[in-house]
Amino acid sequence: MEDQEIRAALDHHWAASDANDFEAEHQIYREDAVLEYPQSGEHIHGRQHIQSSRAAQPNQKRFTVRRIIGAGSLWVTEYILTYDGRPSYTVSIMEFLDGKVARETQYFGDPFEPGPSRAQWVGRMP
Repeated sequence: MEDQEIRAALDHHWAASDANDFEAEHQIYREDAVLEYPQSGEHIHGRQHIQSSRAAQPNQKRFTVRRIIGAGSLWVTEYILTYDGRPSYTVSIMEFLDGKVARETQYFGDPFEPGPSRAQWVGRMP
């Protein structure tokens, strides 16, 4: 699969995620895909289990993609995942095999106040 096709599949995946279209969101995964959340220690095996675990979440979710980078079989998406109005800064690392995601690892970070000790050297992100 060409990089342009993977990028289009990722754009479709994140748009479907934001729209809560669980069927379209999970078309990107292989049947035997693995999803890991290192911070909680969770390991979910299989596209159907990944989809079911996400559909069961009661939170209102929004996805705002900041950037997607990658080539070949390795792609990284930085995005803001907002649960019930609270943002979580998130990184998704996807490994592709035969045009579908075989493995995804997601990392989450909560926002925090900037440190006053470095204020003279920094600006605020848009």
